[in-house]
Amino acid sequence: MPDTMELKKKIAKLKKQRNAVILAHNYERGDIQDIADFLGDSLELSQKAVDLDVDVIVFCGVHFMAESAAMLSPDKTVLLPELYARCPMADMARVDSLRSLKQEHPDAAVVCYVNTTAEVKAECDICCTSANAIEVVKSLEQTKIIFVPDKNLADYVARNTDKQILPWAGCCPTHNQILPVDVQRAKSLHPMAEVLAHPECRREVLDMSDGIFSTNGMVNYVSTSESDEFIIVTESGLLHRLNKENPYKKFYEVSTYTVCPDMKMIDIKAVADSLENMKYVITVPEDIRIKAKRSLDRMLAIKRKI
Repeated sequence: MPDTMELKKKIAKLKKQRNAVILAHNYERGDIQDIADFLGDSLELSQKAVDLDVDVIVFCGVHFMAESAAMLSPDKTVLLPELYARCPMADMARVDSLRSLKQEHPDAAVVCYVNTTAEVKAECDICCTSANAIEVVKSLEQTKIIFVPDKNLADYVARNTDKQILPWAGCCPTHNQILPVDVQRAKSLHPMAEVLAHPECRREVLDMSDGIFSTNGMVNYVSTSESDEFIIVTESGLLHRLNKENPYKKFYEVSTYTVCPDMKMIDIKAVADSLENMKYVITVPEDIRIKAKRSLDRMLAIKRKI
């Protein structure tokens, strides 16, 4: 088996041959982040890829992220190095169930978190991210909102708008398992640290935090904050980027189990294999792509709050 250095050289060579770019989500393994051309959240990366003069996008993330890239860049080949890297929360939202809920509430607007499949996006009126969910919901004329698929993000939006939110019963298992006792333990170990939490966390956890941010929001916040220590209440992969970009500050995991197995499936060998064998190509049927992209475009028409 080739060693890491050989694999990195192979990847660099294949990138040139394929005219490819590597995109990596903030939750990916540290070594994957290090070989990426761009880091960020899923939608930011997909948007960035639109204007890149490349033929191939290697998306180091999970399936719905590669789908988003394929929807926004239909002229490019999108590769997901591990076909079974999926988002459990995205898979909790089923199209047939959503259609039934829409029939029950015909007066409701349907807002889907970007962490959904293309098929679900195609059934929605508008998408949102964790950074702009409140802004998106406030922008809608309807007073009743079906919010798919994250019940915790839905609750966060409900508390910060005057809309009637009908939440889907889904969640991110990694964020949802973080409990107040975990935050309290981390605070007792690091009493001077600010607590930064992702809105996919439970309400009780958010109430204990000093700030609520998307992953990119955390990256931006810590770079300008006068604080030197932070407890990061989200998936552990983000700490690699935070430490790398802020070497004179300290970052602590809220617990030892904030790891998403799907986000850690892709390794350097998988990236090399993906480029060499052009696998796995992610496509979205054109009829679904057009409808799903419409929900993304409506969101992008609203000024994004980072």
